Amino acid sequence: MLNDYWKQFKSGTDIRGIASDGVQGQSINLTNDTIQHMTNGFIKWLSQKVGKNSNELKVAVGRDSRISGPRIAKAVTDTLIDKGVSVLDCGLASTPSMFMTTVDLCCDGSIQITASHHPFNRNGLKFFIRDGGLEAEDIEALLQNAQDNNFSPRASGGAVTPVNYMEQYSQHLRDMICKDVNAEDYNHPLQGFKIVVDAGNGAGGFYADKVLTPLGADTTGSQFLTPDGMFPNHIPNPEDETAMASICKAVLDNKADLGVIFDTDVDRGGAVDSSGNEINRNKLVAVAAAIALESNAGGTVVTDSTTSSGLKTFIESDLGGKHHRFKRGYKNVINEAIRLNKDGVNCPLAIETSGHAAMRENYFLDDGAYLCTKIIIKMAQLNKEGKKLESLTSILKEPVEGKEVRFKITDKDFKSTGEKIISDLTSYANKQDGWIVANDSHEGVRVSFDKNHGDGWFLLRLSVHDPIMPLNVESDTIGGVDIILNKLMVFLKTCKGLDV
Repeated sequence: MLNDYWKQFKSGTDIRGIASDGVQGQSINLTNDTIQHMTNGFIKWLSQKVGKNSNELKVAVGRDSRISGPRIAKAVTDTLIDKGVSVLDCGLASTPSMFMTTVDLCCDGSIQITASHHPFNRNGLKFFIRDGGLEAEDIEALLQNAQDNNFSPRASGGAVTPVNYMEQYSQHLRDMICKDVNAEDYNHPLQGFKIVVDAGNGAGGFYADKVLTPLGADTTGSQFLTPDGMFPNHIPNPEDETAMASICKAVLDNKADLGVIFDTDVDRGGAVDSSGNEINRNKLVAVAAAIALESNAGGTVVTDSTTSSGLKTFIESDLGGKHHRFKRGYKNVINEAIRLNKDGVNCPLAIETSGHAAMRENYFLDDGAYLCTKIIIKMAQLNKEGKKLESLTSILKEPVEGKEVRFKITDKDFKSTGEKIISDLTSYANKQDGWIVANDSHEGVRVSFDKNHGDGWFLLRLSVHDPIMPLNVESDTIGGVDIILNKLMVFLKTCKGLDV
C-alpha cells in the first residue's frame, strides 16, 4: 500500500506534483530525490514488463516548456544512465511524439515531463510503452517500487544520445497532408491558405514552422509560439475561455481560413473557423466524428458522458454512426474504444469534450497535432468542392444554455456517499413525471426532459479522485437550465453529506 507521501503524486494515469516555487502555500515536493526514486521505480517496472535487464533498455526522454523541465529531465536522465539504460534525449517535445518514439525509434519506453495545462509551478511524469500510456495500476506499481526502494541494480553502459525526433514527427504530419490533399502542387498543398497557430508558449510552436509553413501555408498572425514555462499570455488550454477568445480574435484580425490551438504538451487541440467561431467541445467532437466515419460507415464513436443530446442526434441520424457515451477521463474513453474494437465493434474514434481525441488509425493516441492535421486536410478537401469547413457541422444542434455546478461532499467516505446519492437519485427520477432516465449511462445518472419540463438534460456524477459531484445541465430553451436545476434541487436538498 502506498503511504500518504507517495500517494499524493498519483493523478490518474500520470504523476503530478509541485516542482517550482512561486505560489504561496505550495512547497516543492517533486524534489530531485523523489524524481530519482520515481524513475528507478519505472525502470524496475519496465524491466519486468518487457523482460529485459535495465542495461538492455532504450528509453526516450522529452519535456514541455515548463521552467522546472530541464532540472527534472536531468534527474530522470542521470537515474536512467546509472542503471545502464540507453537514453534518447528528445529535448522540447510534445507528449504524443514521445509515445511515437516507441514506434519509430523502437524504444522500450519513454518518459514525458509535463503537467499538461496546470499552473507553471506544477510538473509531472507521463510514461509510455509500445502498447500506449500506462494505466492507473501501473503508476501505482512504479510508485510502490519508489516507496519500497525496489530498484534494479546499478549497471554500466548507460549513455545519452541527443535526438531531434520532433523533425521526424513533423515530417510524418506533412506527409499526411500532402498525400490526403493531393494538390496539383503536391509538395505545397496548403498554398493559398492562411492558418493561425496559438501554442500558448507551450511545446506546440513547431506546428507553424515545421508542419504548415513548409507546405505553403501563410501562418502570419500565429502567436505565442516561443516556449515560455511561465505562460505569460494565457493558460495553454483549449478549454480556457481567455485562450479561446485570444485565438478567435487572431483568426478574425488576420482574416485567416482557420486557427488551431494546443495545450502545453500538445495532446489536446482545438480550432476556430474562418468566421471566428470555436470548433471546440461538442463541435470538435462532431467534426472529428464526421472525418472518422467517412471511411467507417456505421462506425461507433466513443465520447465522455457530458456530450450534448444534439451531438448524439448528429452522429446517429446525420452521420449514420453510433454514439457510445462512456465515463469522463480521456484514458477511460480510449480504453473503452479499444475494448469495443477487440469485441468486433467498428470504433474508429475516441474523443473527450476536453479535446483529447484518439483515432484508431493513429494507435488510439490522443494527439492534438494529429487531430488538427486531420481538420486541415478536410478543410483543404472541402475547398476543392467550393465549401468551407463550417459546412461539415452546419446541421449540428447545439444547446441554447449550459451550466456546470460542482457540489462538495462533506463526508469523509465520499465515494460511498456519492454512490448512494446517485442510486437514490436514479430511483427518485424513475418516479417523476416527465423525467426520462437514460438507459445508456456508464457514469452517474443522466436524465432528459421534454419541452414542458425544461427541454434539456442533466448528468450528475461522482469525481473519481475528489470529494466532488459535478453536475452538468443543458437546455434547448432559454430559461430551461433553471427549470431543470429547480426540479433537481428539490431532491439534492434532502441528501446528507452534500453541500448544496
